Amino acid sequence: MTEEPAVRAEDPYLWLEDVGGDEALAWVREHNARTTAAFGASEGFETLRGRVKAALDSDARIPFVRRRGEFLYNYWQDAANPRGLWRRTTLESYRTEAPEWHVLLDVDALGAAEGENWVWKGAAVLRPDHRRALVELSRGGADAVVVREFDLETREFVPDGFALPEAKGAVGWLDADRIYVGTDFGPDSLTSSGYPRVVKEWRRGTPLEEAATVYAGKSDDVWIRAYHDSTEGFERSFVRRGVTFYTGESFYRAPGGELVRVDVPDDATIDAHREWLLVTLRTAWTVGGTTHPAGALLVTGFDDFLAGGRDLTPLFTPDAHTSLSGHVWTRNHLVISTLHDVRTRMEVLTPGPDGWTRAPLAGVREFETADVVGTDPHRSDEYMVASGGFTEPTELRLGHVGGEVEVLKRAPAFFDAEGMTVAQHFATSDDGTRVPYFVVTPPGAEGGPTLLYAYGGFEVSLTPAYNTVAGLGWLSRGGTYVVANLRGGGEYGPQWHQSALRENRPRVYEDCAAVARDLVARGITTPDRLGIRGGSNGGLLVGVMLTRYPELFGAVVCQVPLLDMKRYHLLLAGASWMAEYGDPDEPGDWAFLEEYSPYQNVRAERPYPPALFTTSTRDDRVHPGHARKMVARLQELGHDVTYHENIEGGHGGAADSEQSAFMWALAYTFLWNHLTK
Repeated sequence: MTEEPAVRAEDPYLWLEDVGGDEALAWVREHNARTTAAFGASEGFETLRGRVKAALDSDARIPFVRRRGEFLYNYWQDAANPRGLWRRTTLESYRTEAPEWHVLLDVDALGAAEGENWVWKGAAVLRPDHRRALVELSRGGADAVVVREFDLETREFVPDGFALPEAKGAVGWLDADRIYVGTDFGPDSLTSSGYPRVVKEWRRGTPLEEAATVYAGKSDDVWIRAYHDSTEGFERSFVRRGVTFYTGESFYRAPGGELVRVDVPDDATIDAHREWLLVTLRTAWTVGGTTHPAGALLVTGFDDFLAGGRDLTPLFTPDAHTSLSGHVWTRNHLVISTLHDVRTRMEVLTPGPDGWTRAPLAGVREFETADVVGTDPHRSDEYMVASGGFTEPTELRLGHVGGEVEVLKRAPAFFDAEGMTVAQHFATSDDGTRVPYFVVTPPGAEGGPTLLYAYGGFEVSLTPAYNTVAGLGWLSRGGTYVVANLRGGGEYGPQWHQSALRENRPRVYEDCAAVARDLVARGITTPDRLGIRGGSNGGLLVGVMLTRYPELFGAVVCQVPLLDMKRYHLLLAGASWMAEYGDPDEPGDWAFLEEYSPYQNVRAERPYPPALFTTSTRDDRVHPGHARKMVARLQELGHDVTYHENIEGGHGGAADSEQSAFMWALAYTFLWNHLTK
């Protein structure tokens, strides 16, 4: 690694950004050995690791499925198959307690045969016959994948089929002999964020070098993608240019190959289904003489809109308490999910001669968190709903719009929730904003060790859900568990997110501090017994809590984090997040980033609570150098800090249940030991 002397002088730990460098890895191994020795012998560590691994490998887990034609497909990992099986069954068999699964691909066997540490990353299956798939495999769990064509009937990779070397990219079927491909085509083919700048149409039997360019973006775009909708009678292709993380352009690719821009706001998202076009707004849009607010969902005829018509019908309009959290199509209906003060509601909308009618979605009970996890939009009005809560294990139900609902699977209770209570409270942030949070309290836990989990970014909503690992590692030991819905998330729609972008980022941290103080004010815990955990953007949150509000916490766990906001845009996918955080190379942006960037704000004289930092060498999204350098700086200044870096795992931090169980046991043991002193 070569850097200007001034950069090296400013950052003495720059050498730790050399991901696979001998010196850096020696530093990692030394810290891993020290951490494993300290916590591996800690009371209860092995017991917890064993319980977590058993739960992660349990045959009683729900094998979630996705319908493709007549089969239900599932990817499954357990103790005997740590890297997993891609398999399928029929609905009739799936209804039984012991479905008959037909294994398509054994990832462990493939890795052993090829001498690779393959991790499953998914597959795109060709419609309508569902015989071929484009399988994506990662070395060690990284975002970069290799792609290979797979025959689902012979259950073998296709000789001389479509295949791509390792890269961050995207592929998808156009038809049996053509695919859309975005990958590393060579010099100048990637954006500054490391994603494809060029998308091409590749025909079977021809060299990749001869693939025809469909669209080429700019080097400072985030990514370019193309995809095809193969719905019979409504076959369409689209190209999406991601200019920033939240803005871009969508193009309809006409049969002759010309690209027609879909004229919606740059920050809106579109969804075409049969004759309809949905538009989801992030900012207000005045069109056809009507102003639609941010967070609205609009519908119009696809062909009419491309022809210049602007007669859009609002299907959802947000209010101060309610936001759109998602939508999915069945063949003839639209299912929308909303959050009302972070509580789920679901409706079915149906087009008819007199407009759209709506009704509650059958099979969703009041006060439970539910997600539509599968529909069959090409063939039927079938849907699958997964529901549960902090203390209620997940249940999977199958329904047909207008028909009966049946329970397909119930997950077991992996921890005893008897007597636990769930409450929602609101803290008041520095600017007066009410910030919701949930508290799960075991019997007799008041005033005891409490763990706060939060994220606060990228319009991600945190909703009540059954968390087996938190249940085993925290709740079942008598700890109180808290989930906070900070600004920056999507719990109240795009404005909740946008209110904490760039120079307003400190609002996220003020919200988190307000929740921490409120927990103490309510007598739920005390600062020395309050811990916080977060990963990725949530790891940045934890880093700021550590350096800016250390007096509020007794211990922190910071996982796969961003921490050096001076250089984040230069590392891996970091440039793609500048719409969220700002551009450190712009003096005005660095002025507000510098105020909270954890790596630049470590102080020798300020007391910090004990901190655990974890990451993965194979994380090619958030650079492991963030965590490495932060730990080195904290150690240099004499602070209590612990570090562990998993060699595999990608941004998820672990590649299989063995690694996951170790990492979770480490995190929860660290927190429990420090918060129960």
